[in-house]
Amino acid sequence: MLQPSAEQAPLIAAIDLGSNSFHMVVARTSNGEPRILERLGEKVQLAAGIDEDRQLSEAAIQRGLDCLGRFAQMVNHLPEGAVRVVGTNALREARNRQEFIRRAERILNHKVEVISGREEARLIYLGVSHTFPGMDGRRLVVDIGGGSTEFIIGQHFESQLRESLQMGCVSFTQRFFRDGKITPGSHAKAYTAARLELMSIEHGLRRLGWQQAIGASGTIRAVGLAIKGAGYGNGEVNREGLTWLKHKLFKLGDVEKIDLDGVKPDRRAIFPAGLAILEAIFDALELSDMTHSEGALREGVLYDLLGRHHHEDVRERTLNALVERYHVDLEQAARVETKALEAFDQVAADWDLDPERHRELLGWAARVHEIGLDIAHYHYHKHGAYLIEHSDLPGFSRQDQQQLALLIRGHRRNIPRHKFEELSDDGARLTRLCVLLRFAILFHHIRGPQEAPAVRLKAGENSLHIEFPEGWMERNPLTSADFAQEAEWLKRIDFDLSVR
Repeated sequence: MLQPSAEQAPLIAAIDLGSNSFHMVVARTSNGEPRILERLGEKVQLAAGIDEDRQLSEAAIQRGLDCLGRFAQMVNHLPEGAVRVVGTNALREARNRQEFIRRAERILNHKVEVISGREEARLIYLGVSHTFPGMDGRRLVVDIGGGSTEFIIGQHFESQLRESLQMGCVSFTQRFFRDGKITPGSHAKAYTAARLELMSIEHGLRRLGWQQAIGASGTIRAVGLAIKGAGYGNGEVNREGLTWLKHKLFKLGDVEKIDLDGVKPDRRAIFPAGLAILEAIFDALELSDMTHSEGALREGVLYDLLGRHHHEDVRERTLNALVERYHVDLEQAARVETKALEAFDQVAADWDLDPERHRELLGWAARVHEIGLDIAHYHYHKHGAYLIEHSDLPGFSRQDQQQLALLIRGHRRNIPRHKFEELSDDGARLTRLCVLLRFAILFHHIRGPQEAPAVRLKAGENSLHIEFPEGWMERNPLTSADFAQEAEWLKRIDFDLSVR
């Protein structure tokens, strides 16, 4: 039975598991628009708990889980599809992210997705563009997070260039201001490190150009308010204010002495690092001022969630662009997708497959399973899997891409059993999806619009029985041989395929 969609649910929610803070917004939908009912945020500083071996400490994990325990009271009763939880740079970096994710999902009762830096940038821009007054020209949006900084140039609701750099107010605090002292030397080191990071993207940003610069983070908001408190602006960040603020911090000399308008006590420790990064951005991009937007990643996640339920799913556009770029045979892909979903509907209940999430994943895999042919026919399933796993695919989480890549990797010849088993919780179901995809591809091995017979499928725990119309297999010896070979391949993963 289908779960209620976000459109049908009384409430929807977005949770942003940032490197510095965790944020949650809860909204009610009305005429396709969210009306924010609740905003919650807590400083967790997940990035501060990552050691040199890129392991999250138990203390950092517990800080995050304690925060989510408080968030959970508002969302763990909501239906699947009404809540989206995204993790950013700290979880991208942590080698033991799965330990945190497993425990977090148990608390929230919702799936946690880890998104790429460029996907984070896309969602940030979506949040800004929906919550900031419209304009005709291009916008530059900057978000200084705890572990990474995102840069986006876009127009209206569409981002045109998205970049993510490995610099953030928490990670730079750990590198340059660990002792809490604020000196010209420590500031210069942080500033120089940021300028070096910016060198890889500043030319591309400036070549595209923008008419307005917007900041979308707590750091930029705090800097703007501190500058306003000193009488150098109305809440925006400007060069005169940055210069004053830098020298003010030098005079204070210690994060414990920071007592500025707009800088909350829990932000004091990371404030000097954020200021150094922001000054480097102003200099590299030759900015004169930057306005702050209240909308950011969590609002972007909310609007993206709404779009998925109003047939404006960016993932569909991403897949359409992918099949066009790699010259996929659209008719063959459509035939395979139709047959795979027909098979899914017959066995979903017996195989405990989610009628929404797993069905969607199978459809995607059927649509793009041949993209590797544009590279080479030899091992094209491996080429396709690599492209899916390592491309920037707007709308897809890292888990989405990993699972999709695995289905494409396993759609022909040997199924890499150990890779499926590594997914633990979903490995068995993903293997079953792979079997269905392989069935659909074999069924349409002979390309063309020829009439295909109706078949009946019966699923066991590790078996699939396929029943063709009487005499059909005898009249189609190539298909018969294909399925006999397929049965041999599946024996290697202890799966029984029988055909009659």
